[in-house]
Amino acid sequence: MITTLKKLFLFTLIICFITSCDSTKKLQISEVPVYNFEELEPLLYTEQSKITIVNFWAMWCAPCVKELPYLQEYANKNANIELLLVSLDFPKDIDTQLKPFLLEQNITTKVVLLDDPDSNTWIDKIDPNWSGAIPFTIIFNHEKRLFYERPFENINDLENEIYQNFN
Repeated sequence: MITTLKKLFLFTLIICFITSCDSTKKLQISEVPVYNFEELEPLLYTEQSKITIVNFWAMWCAPCVKELPYLQEYANKNANIELLLVSLDFPKDIDTQLKPFLLEQNITTKVVLLDDPDSNTWIDKIDPNWSGAIPFTIIFNHEKRLFYERPFENINDLENEIYQNFN
């Protein structure tokens, strides 16, 4: 009986140790702030020579989801650029859907959520030629500003656009 209790205790102790000591590093998603356009707008401009990429996207947009890894990979490889992902998802879904999605996709860059119902006004303020379709990307620095109303097909597509236009 004592031997069985010892075995049970030892087994329980081992299970507790294994489950509590996960040696894999887990990605942490910080808060996803919710902005209206007035709060977001200053992030769409810079006085620096550093290249900034702002990508408007949503979880329900298949081309957006497909290009997210390319944007993240480019940001990972180029510490001299700034990447901002502007989610157009619903604020109520941040904790239940958006954060788990970002974890699953290994997205570590800054993500904000734009919650502004007056899209006809803010879309035109960003680019009067933008139809409102996503993904939509702005690549800019203090001298140049380019708009892309299309997904990047791969990281080379993104690299080529930046190299051709900012070098």
